[in-house]
Amino acid sequence: METVANVLVAVVAALHAYILVMEMFLWQKKPGRALHGFDPEMARATAPMAANQGLYNGFLAAGLVWGLIAADPTGFRAQVFFLCCVVVAGVYGAVTANRRILFAQALPGALALGAVLLAR
Repeated sequence: METVANVLVAVVAALHAYILVMEMFLWQKKPGRALHGFDPEMARATAPMAANQGLYNGFLAAGLVWGLIAADPTGFRAQVFFLCCVVVAGVYGAVTANRRILFAQALPGALALGAVLLAR
């Protein structure tokens, strides 16, 4: 179960690294605009906000990687903390921005959190 938990945590970390790239570097390019269906003008207007969101997603990814490489109990605690942050951010995003975030962010985070807790 520990291997499954580590794989799920790594997948969530990779997802948040991907979000960082999309929001910080590709927001005004075709892949970034397609993510939310923005035209070039809207993408340009929202780019600073997206970059800020991307940075936060990068911190989540970094925290999850730290949790994977740190020895226990620190690694376990970091994984639980950052996965809880992912779930809360995903639920909040689903309520305030787009319901898709619940499935794209909160659900993978919750599955990884459940696996981490079960592996303990």
